[in-house]
Amino acid sequence: QVQLVESGGGLVQAGDSLRLTCTASGLAISNYDMGWFRQSPGKEREFVAAMSRIYGTLNYAESVRGRFTISRDNAKNTLFLQMNSLKPEDTAVYVCAARSRYQNEYHIWGRGTQVTVSS
Repeated sequence: QVQLVESGGGLVQAGDSLRLTCTASGLAISNYDMGWFRQSPGKEREFVAAMSRIYGTLNYAESVRGRFTISRDNAKNTLFLQMNSLKPEDTAVYVCAARSRYQNEYHIWGRGTQVTVSS
């Protein structure tokens, strides 16, 4: 019933932009902390960006601060990640995640969308 589905990934050149979308069903994202994570082959999953459920507090990884922007549309139950000035090191599978007020860690995860940035 509860599901997060990412879309918007693709193959781009360094310096280009992409906008990722996370569409939620079975939950209202207004009641959850929402975040984006990424994982590359041979590397640990990395935190990218997050928005808190009540105050909308924003947090970004140092590697993406100033280039990426997280936002949401509660009416459409959708989370976004605007990615500008993309670099080859941004290449990864990007995953949307949710965390309720009862959890200390993110516990609802999407399947991910591939982002590939060529040199």
